[in-house]
Amino acid sequence: MNYKKPTVMLLGRFQPFHNGHLALFEEALKKTGQVCLMVRDTGGIDESNPFDFEFVKQKIEEKLLPKYKDKFDVILVPNITNISYGRGVGYSIEEIVLPDEIQQISATQIRKEMK
Repeated sequence: MNYKKPTVMLLGRFQPFHNGHLALFEEALKKTGQVCLMVRDTGGIDESNPFDFEFVKQKIEEKLLPKYKDKFDVILVPNITNISYGRGVGYSIEEIVLPDEIQQISATQIRKEMK
């Protein structure tokens, strides 16, 4: 990934990374050609966050490396709960709305099935 090029940021817990996240990644990738997945450091804080960063990163890379090598990076960030900005910051905040069948994918349900 080229850190000087425009990049889409996806911030999340990815507990675990699933096909809904993959679809979101693919839409984000269309915008700039590369994506930074920022993983919030929430591993182990409660039942909704059972996986540590290394596990989350491994699962993301398993899904993305075969097809998207050099088009993404996965980094650990603090447990960010608010994103604030001033005027003229040079970036946009936008929601990517995916089809209903993808929006309905539930990480909570996936975690239950993993037990």
